[in-house]
Amino acid sequence: MINLLAFPMYAVNRADNEALTFAVRTLLAEHGVPVSHLNTSGPGDDLLSHWRHPDLLLSQTCGFPLMTQLPDVQTVGCFHYTAPGCDGIHYRSFLVARATDKHKTLADFQGKRVACNARDSQSGYNVLLKMGASLNHPVPFFKCVVISGSHRQSLIEIKRGAADIAAIDCITWALLLRHEPDLIDGLTVIGESPLAPGLPLIAAQNTSHETLSRIRAALNDLVSAAKYRQICDDMFIGGFGEVTRQPYSLLLDWRDAATRKGVTQL
Repeated sequence: MINLLAFPMYAVNRADNEALTFAVRTLLAEHGVPVSHLNTSGPGDDLLSHWRHPDLLLSQTCGFPLMTQLPDVQTVGCFHYTAPGCDGIHYRSFLVARATDKHKTLADFQGKRVACNARDSQSGYNVLLKMGASLNHPVPFFKCVVISGSHRQSLIEIKRGAADIAAIDCITWALLLRHEPDLIDGLTVIGESPLAPGLPLIAAQNTSHETLSRIRAALNDLVSAAKYRQICDDMFIGGFGEVTRQPYSLLLDWRDAATRKGVTQL
């Protein structure tokens, strides 16, 4: 059997992401779960195919596609991140605009342009459905939506004047602030979203209960062993916890509440 391992979601710094991937591979092997295919460069643009692969041993997805497009994968757990805005397994989005708009709130961006990484993104799109609907403004709230393809590109769209605001995963923001401060220069956080369960770690549907237990044991070792502390710190990983799908139903609740107010898209 081919066992696929990749961490595609927070690969802002390639060296740090590779170090994390190699560390997890080493720990999985120590727990009797060999990895035959290590994808340190990420699965490319076709993330859904990657997440749906029958030989997926371990990867990380977004909570919204987990609940809307990945009914068959198994949840392994969730890292506890230490970046500002995180709390245990939970994280939030930061509302980012140009620094010249630093005194504005989301309500001030009615009729403006928003950049989103993807329409199936919890942190970049679904969260804005919830927050925009709560303002009880006319629909659509924004004049236009720029689908950028990534949080990083959303920030570039704001800086170059093609968009005015974006919701950015707070962990991605922290990583970019550390590794690409020039990209953040001229931008500012003008607000933040409510907390939501963080990005789940997943495995293929056919992964056995025994293998899942071994994967979780390896991830617990990752966050507790001193030899891996720097690798975790570099990725803002402070812990690991087992999670089911149930906490992620909150994301559907947000979507459905917005729908009841007539907000089905940005």
